[in-house]
Amino acid sequence: MKYIKNGLIVMPDRIVTGKALAYDETISGCADESDIPADAEVIDAGGRYVCPGFVDIHIHGYLNEDTSDGKPEGIRKMAYGIAQNGVTAFLPTTMTVSMEEIGAALDAVRSLKKESESWGGAEILGVHAEGPFINPSKKGAQEERHIKKPDAQFLIENADIIRSVTLAPEMDEGHAAIREAAKKTDILLSMGHTGANYEEAVSAVADGVRHATHLFNAMTPLLHRDPGVVGAALATDVTVELICDTFHIHPGVFQTVAKLKADKLCLITDCTRAGGMPDGEYSLGGQPIFLKGIECRLADGTIAGSVLKMNVAIRNLLRHTTLSVPEAVAAASLNPARAIGAKRKGALKAGYDADIVIADRDFQIVKTIKKGSTIYEA
Repeated sequence: MKYIKNGLIVMPDRIVTGKALAYDETISGCADESDIPADAEVIDAGGRYVCPGFVDIHIHGYLNEDTSDGKPEGIRKMAYGIAQNGVTAFLPTTMTVSMEEIGAALDAVRSLKKESESWGGAEILGVHAEGPFINPSKKGAQEERHIKKPDAQFLIENADIIRSVTLAPEMDEGHAAIREAAKKTDILLSMGHTGANYEEAVSAVADGVRHATHLFNAMTPLLHRDPGVVGAALATDVTVELICDTFHIHPGVFQTVAKLKADKLCLITDCTRAGGMPDGEYSLGGQPIFLKGIECRLADGTIAGSVLKMNVAIRNLLRHTTLSVPEAVAAASLNPARAIGAKRKGALKAGYDADIVIADRDFQIVKTIKKGSTIYEA
C-alpha cells in the first residue's frame, strides 16, 4: 500500500484534511496519518491539493501531433505530453476529414488502447469522433467536402472504439440514425456543429442525444425568442462541454453555465496539435492554422480549436466563478468520466482507479499518478 500525506484531498463534495490517501492500483480510502506503516511508500504533498486525475473527452492533438493523422507514435506522444497537465485519461478526438482518414485514426487508437492502460502517459478510453456528421453552415474549422449525413451503421460497426460522437441532429432525417445508435450502442451522442433550432434540439434529446459539444461554439445561440441549441442544452438534462480558455467563451459566462448545469458541466480542452508549442503555423484537418498566444485561427480568422491545458481550465473556472475547488475539479474529472460511462475514473473513492494529481494552489501540476504509478513529476 502507498500513501499520500499532508495534502488537501479533493473529494467530489469536500476537501479532506489531516488524513492520508491510501492506494495501490486502486484507491483504498483515507487513513489516519499516524496509522501509516513505517515501511510504507509515502509521498508528502506539502499542503497541496490531491485531486483525481483529469479526464479530457475532447482533445484533437498536442505537441505537434494530431489524432486524425492516424499515427500511433503521435497519439502516444500526445498521451505522454498531456500527463504533464494532470490528464490521466482521454478520448483522442478525430474531426471532419475523409472517411479513410477517420478509419485509419480509429485503427491507430484501437492498436494502442490496451497498451495505454500501463504506459507512462494518459490512458486512452476510446475516441471522440467530432464529425463528419455535422452541418456545413456550422462547420467552423472543419472541411465541408468531407461532411456526411449521420450514419448509424458506421457508429455501430465502430462502437468498440468510438466512445462519443458529435453530430448535427437536423442533418439526420427523422433522427433515424440517432435513435438507432442510441438503441444499439453505448456511444455518447452529442449535438454540435449544428444549426438546429430549439425544438429540433429538444426532440433530439428525447431521441437519444445526451451531450452538447463545446457549448456556445458552432451552434445556434440563446436568444429570448429563439433559444436555439444553447437554450436546449441549458434547459434539458444533457451534459455540456465548456472550453474555459477565456477566448472561446467570455469568462463572464462561466458562472451562469456552472449554476445551471452543476454536475453536468464538463471541462474540455479541444486542444489542437499547436498545444504545448510556440506561436506559429500548424495544421488542423488538412488546413493551416495560426497560433498567437491562446488563439488558434484559420487564415480567414475562423477560430480553430485551442491550446488550452486542463489544469489551466480549472484555474480559469475557479478565478471567474464562485465554484469550490471540489466542484471545479469534478468538472475536469468525475463529470466527464460519468458522461462517457467510465465508471472507475474521476474520483478518489475506494475501488476507483488510483489516478491522482498533486497540484499547487494555482493548479500547477507537481505530480501525476496513473493506476498507482507516477507518470509525471515536475
